[in-house]
Amino acid sequence: MRKAAVGDAGGGSTGADLAPGSTEPSNPKGRTKLSSASWAGPGWTKVSCPCCVSDRVDPLVLVRLGQKVRPETKRWIIKLIGSPQKDGGAALLAHPGEDASGDIIVVSAPRCTLLRATEELGLCKTYSSGEMEAFSYDDKDNFKDSDNMSEFVTLAERQYIVKYELEGVRAQKDLRVPGLSDDYTLQHRDNIWQKLRAAGVIVDMFPLHNQDQLKDLSEAWYCGNQLAQPLDSVNSYFGSSIGFYFSFLDFYTWSLLPPAVLGLAIAYFSGEVQKEVVESVSGSQVMSDQDASGSAVGGHMIQAVFSMFWSTVFMELWKRRSSSLSYRWGNLRLAERFAEPRPGFYGNLGVNPVTGRVEPLFPEWKRELRMALVSVPVVGLFLGLVVLGMLVFYWGEAQVQQLHQHWDSFHTQVLLYAPSVLHIIYTNILATVYKNVAQALTEYENHREESSFQNHVTAKVLVFTFFNYFAVLFHIAFYKQDVPLLRKRLASLLIITQLVNQVTEVVVPFLVDRFISASNRKENENDPEEDKYRNQSTLPAFPGLFSEYIELLVQFGYLSLFSCVYPLTAVLLLINNLTEIRSDAYKMCKLFRKPFSPPVANMGVWQVAFEVLSFVSVVSNCWLLLLSPRIQRLCTEGELNSTNILLLAVLVEHILILLKVVLAVLIPDEPDWIRKKREHMEFKSMQALRTQKPDAEQS
Repeated sequence: MRKAAVGDAGGGSTGADLAPGSTEPSNPKGRTKLSSASWAGPGWTKVSCPCCVSDRVDPLVLVRLGQKVRPETKRWIIKLIGSPQKDGGAALLAHPGEDASGDIIVVSAPRCTLLRATEELGLCKTYSSGEMEAFSYDDKDNFKDSDNMSEFVTLAERQYIVKYELEGVRAQKDLRVPGLSDDYTLQHRDNIWQKLRAAGVIVDMFPLHNQDQLKDLSEAWYCGNQLAQPLDSVNSYFGSSIGFYFSFLDFYTWSLLPPAVLGLAIAYFSGEVQKEVVESVSGSQVMSDQDASGSAVGGHMIQAVFSMFWSTVFMELWKRRSSSLSYRWGNLRLAERFAEPRPGFYGNLGVNPVTGRVEPLFPEWKRELRMALVSVPVVGLFLGLVVLGMLVFYWGEAQVQQLHQHWDSFHTQVLLYAPSVLHIIYTNILATVYKNVAQALTEYENHREESSFQNHVTAKVLVFTFFNYFAVLFHIAFYKQDVPLLRKRLASLLIITQLVNQVTEVVVPFLVDRFISASNRKENENDPEEDKYRNQSTLPAFPGLFSEYIELLVQFGYLSLFSCVYPLTAVLLLINNLTEIRSDAYKMCKLFRKPFSPPVANMGVWQVAFEVLSFVSVVSNCWLLLLSPRIQRLCTEGELNSTNILLLAVLVEHILILLKVVLAVLIPDEPDWIRKKREHMEFKSMQALRTQKPDAEQS
C-alpha cells in the first residue's frame, strides 16, 4: 500500500540535510548550480540512508510553481519532497534551481525509494540467475545491477516513480502551508499535491528529457532508413504504455502485407474490380449488368473470407507478442493492489471499510445516479448529432447526384465528393468535441480509482467512435443495400481521412513548432541548465495515445468489416501506416513534452475493442456477400425465397464464428515458455509468502 503523509512535513526528523533553523538545503551563498552532468552538488537535498548516498544525481522531473509563490512556501515544498516517508515526506531529492527564490524545483529519486517503489508496483527485474523475477526489496542484493539505478530501473520508470510518490503524499493532521492564507489549510487525509495544484502553488509537473539518450533514440528510430523499430529503447525512454502502442502499430502495419498482396492480386487479375476502383474514385455508379463468367464477385468472396480469418489470426498472434514484450519489459506480474484514490476523487471523509483508513468516500448510488441522469442523456445527444449528420449527408448526396445528371461536367463530377468530404470533417470535429465532453462527464461521475476512471472514459469514446465512424457505412450496407455508394464512401474515408490525419497530427504541429515555438526556446551550449529545462516547458503537453488508438481501431474496422467491397483497403492503410510510424516517432521526440508513462502489461481495453470488431466482421462480411450479384443469382437459380436466403446466411455466419472461435483456441494467447515463466513467478511468490507467515508469527 502507498504510504500516507504524516501531518506537517516539518515534524520529526527529516531526510534532508538542512542548515540550522532553515527549511531549505544548506547553501551559504543561497545560489546553486544545476549541472547537466547530473553530478550531485550544492543545492540537492541530502539523504539519511547510507546506501542511497551517491555522487551522481539524475534530474528526473521538473515542478513549476506559480509566479506569486513566496520563498517560504517553496522551502516548505522542498522540505516535504526530501523528508522520509515516516515523517510525512516523499523521500525524494529536490533542487531549488539556480535561484533559490525561483519558480522551479527539480526532483530526483534516491536508490531506496526507487527500489521500494519497484517492489510496490510489482515490476520484474533480472535475477542473478539471468531470469526475470518479481522484485523483492529484501532480496535486492541478488538482483542484477540493483546497485546501479540507471541500469536497474529505466528512465521512464524512475520518472513515473517520482510522480507516484509525490501524488501519494497525504496529510494525517490539519496543517497550514507557510506563505498561504488560512483558506488553503490542509485537512486530515488531504492529498497535499492535489491541494497545492488547486491553490495555484504548483502549476505544472513533467518529466525531463535526457538529451543524449533522446538523440541516440531519434537516430535509431526515425532519422535513418531502418525498417525495424528500437522497441526496447522506446520502452526504456518513454515507458511501457507508449512502447506497447508502437509495438502494436509496427505489428499491425506489417500484418497488413498479406491482405494488401491479396487485394492487389484481386484488383490486377479481375477486370471488374479494376472497373469498380476507377468508378469509386471518379464518382460514377457501377453498372449492374455484370458478366456471370467474370471473377469479380469470386474475388470479393475470397477477400471477405480472408479478412474474417486474418483478423482472428492477427489478434491471437499479437497477444502472443504482447505477452513476450510484457515479460521482457518486466511488466508480466504488475501488482494487483487496492489502489489509492486518484488525485481528482472527492467526497466526505470517512473510514474505508476495506482498508480501515480515513479517506474521502462517495456513495455508489450517487455515482450511478449521475451516470443515468447526466452521462447517458449527453451521450445520447451526441449520438443524435451523428444521425443528424448522416441525414444531411444523404440529402447532400442526392442533391449533387441530381446536379451531376443535369450538367454532367468535370466540375460537377468533382462536386460528387463534396458531401463525403464535408461529412468526414463534421465527424472528426464532433469526435474531438465529444472526447472533451466524455472526459468532463467522467470527472463529474467521480470515480475513486484511476483505472475505473480511464475505463469509463474509454467506454464512452468507444461507443461514440463506433457509431460515429461506422453508422453511415452500416446504414448504406444494411438498409440502403447500395454497394456502389458504400464503395465510394469507403474510398473517400480511406483517402481523405488519412490526408486529414497526417496534416493535423504532423504538419500543423511541425509548423507551429518550427515558426512559432522554436524562437522562444533557442538554446546555447553555455546556457544554464535551468533555462534549458524551462524551454522544455514551452512544448505542448503530449495529448496521450487515445486518438492514436482510435485511428488504428477505425482503420481495423474499415479493413475487417468492409474491405470485401474495396480490395485495395489494406494497400492504402499499409502506405499510410509506414509513414505513421515515423511521424508518430517524430512527434514523440520533437513536438511534445515527454509524458509520464505508468507501467502496463498490455494494451488493456483497446485489445478487447479490436477483438470485438474482429467478431463483428463476420456479420458484416456475410451480409455484404449476400448482396453480391453472384450470390443473388445463385439463389434465384435455386428458387430460394428471401426467408431461406436469410436463414442460409445466418447458418453460414454461425459456422464462420465457430471456426473463428476454434482458431482462437488453437492459437494460445502466450507462448509456452512465457506460461512456464509466469507459473514459476507465481510459485516463487507463494514460497515467499509461506516464509513470511512463520516470521510474522514468531515476531
